[in-house]
Amino acid sequence: MKHCAFLSMDSLEDFFHHDQMLYEPLKVAGWLVEEVSWRKTDVDWNVYDVVVIRTAWDYQDDVEDFMACLQRIEASSAKLQNSLKIVEWNISKSYLKDLQNQGINIVPTLWFDSFSLAELQLGFSHFNTSEIVLKPLVSANADHTYRMTAEVLEEQSDLLKTVFSEREFMLQPFLNGIIEEGEYSLFYFAGQYSHSILKQPGLGDFRVQEEHGGQLKSIQPCEEMLTTARHCLAALPADVLYARIDLVRHKSEFAVIEIELIEPSLYFNMDAESPQRFVDAFIEMC
Repeated sequence: MKHCAFLSMDSLEDFFHHDQMLYEPLKVAGWLVEEVSWRKTDVDWNVYDVVVIRTAWDYQDDVEDFMACLQRIEASSAKLQNSLKIVEWNISKSYLKDLQNQGINIVPTLWFDSFSLAELQLGFSHFNTSEIVLKPLVSANADHTYRMTAEVLEEQSDLLKTVFSEREFMLQPFLNGIIEEGEYSLFYFAGQYSHSILKQPGLGDFRVQEEHGGQLKSIQPCEEMLTTARHCLAALPADVLYARIDLVRHKSEFAVIEIELIEPSLYFNMDAESPQRFVDAFIEMC
């Protein structure tokens, strides 16, 4: 049988994950799967035919080490999915600029290389909003993401200056649609549509991740969502095994929040057929 590594982290104890739903259909297709932490430095990646980046949900804490791990895999005989080229493009949220330049609607964004309270305060008038969101360009699981009013921004300026002292970051208006409606995720395997979900934040929060109390439900996407997702896929610099495209309604249109190509949760638990669709795509591309 062929051998596949799912790139993970040292412990998934505090996370919801569903990749185990892939093990049996992959075994039936002739593949054995082993979960390997990206932090292990003594791995011989040549023993694997394919390495799939899956639940490496702490990579943002040590980006240089994570990229060094991927470069070692790329230099081995194993095939990395998604590819290093895709990771290098997707790891910073500045890729959203590329999408916007290709005519794709993204959440309105201002970009910052360094912290300036005065410049951030101008964001409220720039977006004509009473609340803003700050997030690092490199992040996962909503780490270091802040929603705040002008008053809170001033009160927390010292903390924010420390958090973003060595991080590039972005500023966006807080979109009430995330609270009122939720965030949509569309999943694609080898470029083919698989399934969709609606993620809604828990009471009193704005983050939609399950770890933060978010609620999930399966949905059928409308044609506008599917069209936006197709445009996103066409804008990618290389083919991908998997893609998660996150959308939110903004001013009656759908805007892209993120395209997740590195370690997205693919929510196999929300669609009974999705594990087999993933396996079919995996066999096609690997």
